[in-house]
Amino acid sequence: VVTTYCPANNEPIASVRQGNLEDYEETVKKAKEAWKVWADIPAPKRGEIVRQIGDALRQKIKVLGSLVSLEMGKIFVEGVGEVQEYVDVCDYAVGLSRMIGGPILPSERPGHALIEQWNPVGLVGVITAFNFPVAVYGWNSAIAMICGNVCLWKGAPTTSLVSVAVTKIIAKVLEDNKLPGAICSLVCGGADIGTAMARDERMDLLSFTGSTKVGKQVALMVQERFGRSLLELGGNNAIIVFGDADLNLVIPSALFAAVGTAGQRCTTARRLFLHESIHDEVVAKLAKAYAQVRIGDPWDSDTLYGPLHSKEAVKMFLDAVEQAKQQGGSVVYGGKVINRPGNYVEPTIVTGLPHNASIVHTETFAPILYVLKFKEEEEVFAWNNEVKQGLSSSIFTKDLGRIFRWLGPKGSDCGIVNVNIPTSGAEIGGAFGGEKHTGGGRESGSDSWKLYMRRSTCTINYSKDLPLAQGIKFQ
Repeated sequence: VVTTYCPANNEPIASVRQGNLEDYEETVKKAKEAWKVWADIPAPKRGEIVRQIGDALRQKIKVLGSLVSLEMGKIFVEGVGEVQEYVDVCDYAVGLSRMIGGPILPSERPGHALIEQWNPVGLVGVITAFNFPVAVYGWNSAIAMICGNVCLWKGAPTTSLVSVAVTKIIAKVLEDNKLPGAICSLVCGGADIGTAMARDERMDLLSFTGSTKVGKQVALMVQERFGRSLLELGGNNAIIVFGDADLNLVIPSALFAAVGTAGQRCTTARRLFLHESIHDEVVAKLAKAYAQVRIGDPWDSDTLYGPLHSKEAVKMFLDAVEQAKQQGGSVVYGGKVINRPGNYVEPTIVTGLPHNASIVHTETFAPILYVLKFKEEEEVFAWNNEVKQGLSSSIFTKDLGRIFRWLGPKGSDCGIVNVNIPTSGAEIGGAFGGEKHTGGGRESGSDSWKLYMRRSTCTINYSKDLPLAQGIKFQ
């Protein structure tokens, strides 16, 4: 049994019974049986079921958003926004259900057709993190479902209520359509369930969202059985501001990217590179903006900044601030725990560190922004890329040549490369994911659907002859 706590006051909310390995085994068997039903349903009909799931989520959007605020700790508008993201992905998946498929390719042999056939992989395991307890499952499940897969979800133990609530909404839609609820299964559990999923050969694809450290272990376990994994891991994201940037865009963008979700997004801005000509001005304006951030209970509609998710996160925050000071940094704003119930810390700005300080290269899941000076474009592009992760990045400039150099082969090496907008707040229509230690996986939009399917190249001979490829004669 796991007790979930409200991060705003550390009061217990509920006790949730966790699944054991016997429960897991039974769930996998039921999911595999459900797949036999689901895979036979035409993709557009599967899309119709996903549309109904989106509508059911729409009807519960405020109450589900409130539950996210209560259990995860993000502010109410972000909790609702997260459910909206799942709804948006459902809408996107409905259209996609009539578009997925491969090309008909020209064959070099007369009387032959060459086609690409896409089929579902089967059972998709989805392991999600506490920071997006609804949306990340939505990205995976909506797309996986229209592709003809069934899903088995393990959410974070600290957001078990959200996992249960979402699953009940989906199960009702499935059962109302006389379909097995096991098409979208849930096992609440800890590392033992996650390890079982990673090692299970019946798990045709495992999507894992979490830390780089755990993601590496998951990847090795999956690879050991030659399985498929989709990894969404850490980010150490940078915003680069050039001397010609519009500061009216820079300040709110940096504020949202660094302070939003109390610094607990994988796309949170953790490094802010400022051209030396504007460094002091931007730091002063940013500190002033930080001072106006409304801190409060996450479910209060006026609040912009809520608590960290756990007591452990508060300790990590304090340790990182201390290390930053020891490595030569100056705390120009924040740096302390806020004296109130819950896991509240001050949003923090640190200046004066070198670009390669070890703490700057460490992803701390907390609202700490390291502000760094630069002189030249070439050096700052290299500094953006020198960290191990490669998730999100953004520059602020009006120079068209610089923008396209940034987007090009010698620019950002990240999966998300932005111009004049923050590092966080991605739209669902694009593929979401990053390079290097971020894991290389892609979810949500574009052609991410291909990761949830297997491809077959099919050659069909409809003639009475048997010509061989490459003109080979074998007679």
